[in-house]
Amino acid sequence: MKILNRNEKTGEIKLLIQTPDDLWHIYNLVEQGDSVHATSYRREEKVRDKLRPERMEKKKMRIGLRVEKVEFHDFSDRLRVHGVIEQAPQDLGEHHTFNFTIKDNLTIVKEWKSHQLTRINEAVEATHEPLITFLAIDDESALMAQLHQYGIEELAEIRSPRAGKMYPQKTVRDEFFNEVVGKIESMDIGEALIVLGPGFDKDAMYETIKNKLPEIASKTSMFPTSHSGMLGVQEALKGGMASEVLEKSRLAMETKLVEELLSEISMEGKYAYGLDQVRDATQRGAVLTLLVTNEMLRKKDIESLLKDVENARGKVVVISSKHEGGRKLKSLGGLGAILRYKVDWT
Repeated sequence: MKILNRNEKTGEIKLLIQTPDDLWHIYNLVEQGDSVHATSYRREEKVRDKLRPERMEKKKMRIGLRVEKVEFHDFSDRLRVHGVIEQAPQDLGEHHTFNFTIKDNLTIVKEWKSHQLTRINEAVEATHEPLITFLAIDDESALMAQLHQYGIEELAEIRSPRAGKMYPQKTVRDEFFNEVVGKIESMDIGEALIVLGPGFDKDAMYETIKNKLPEIASKTSMFPTSHSGMLGVQEALKGGMASEVLEKSRLAMETKLVEELLSEISMEGKYAYGLDQVRDATQRGAVLTLLVTNEMLRKKDIESLLKDVENARGKVVVISSKHEGGRKLKSLGGLGAILRYKVDWT
């Protein structure tokens, strides 16, 4: 994400969408009642001496919407903003939909909250984060996925053919590994490829990559997990994988914080979760880090709580509900806090 223009007096911020992750950030920034301006198209209709108006070609124009609804479609690289036209050369008061994708720009006009401005700054910094690809493999299948700030995108799953009398085990595995190598070669793996899984299949796959794809092997590392597939990827994220590029990712940070909260809960330590406990801990000035899902963030009574936490020098971290950590936090009511000291909730 890139900030193209910022006017603190009018509350206008113009943003350039540079990555699919930026669409997720904007989804969490734009709220009902905000004003969003962008270039779009409207069909101009002219009524002639006919029973039906003549349909004209679509005309490019600058449109300002009063937002009614925002929709984010996972991994489709598209964000839809619906609303009523309040500024445009025509059709004032009618409904319109912006379809934003990579390389589009938009201007958001609103009364900005501190955590929203923090999110913009983090998104700008995160634009330069490396793309990471996972290869989770065992003797039955290989799953390829990529890490985004809002979740893990599953790219492909390759099933291993069955061994039998006609096809010896070694032949089957060679065929399986060759298919995986072909998939790796056909895609952009980014800055790092992480090969993970149980047993020795990951080691054999790594050796195959070294022999057949030496350039990719130079940015490939292994990580042992007790599971393969998506469970293995999630295990690697929770396990604090040694890769420096992974440690810098937003998703890894969110996952680590949720796991820290769950650990404090299991030990009856420094925690609070649910609205009542978190509000009580906030009033005591005990909140060190507040974790809130993006869904909970849209509730009206949460904003004052966030301000109280920040006024008491606590940190607010918005957790995406699109990944496992976010779903775990959602099961706790969408709100949890790591405290400065233990509070007795009995």
